[in-house]
Amino acid sequence: MTVSHREDIQRAAAAAALAVPGVVALQPALADRLALAASRVYDATTASTASHHEVAGIRCQHTPEGGWHVEVRCILHVDRRVVVVARQVREDVRTAITASVTGRCAIKPVTVLVSVTRVD
Repeated sequence: MTVSHREDIQRAAAAAALAVPGVVALQPALADRLALAASRVYDATTASTASHHEVAGIRCQHTPEGGWHVEVRCILHVDRRVVVVARQVREDVRTAITASVTGRCAIKPVTVLVSVTRVD
């Protein structure tokens, strides 16, 4: 697995989540914000050419079984049912990631955890 492969997974997950009606935005966790800030400072001081950019609101990791575990943190619109939107996000993200990895390797399990951070 390469960094670009992980970024492709993150972009596919973000696009799928943002396409669900009722999702206003994706929200990064505090740890993600701090890590991104630290990586920017490190990149600036070392003039690194291989920077790794996290997609806001999406965290993914490769599992030992060869699959993916993806966490999606959503901000939802106030007039939508949270459970319905969260279920749709989970299914759409799982479908998008499975489609993204189908051409590259054998299909392995994809688990998606959806967290609603707030409702606007």
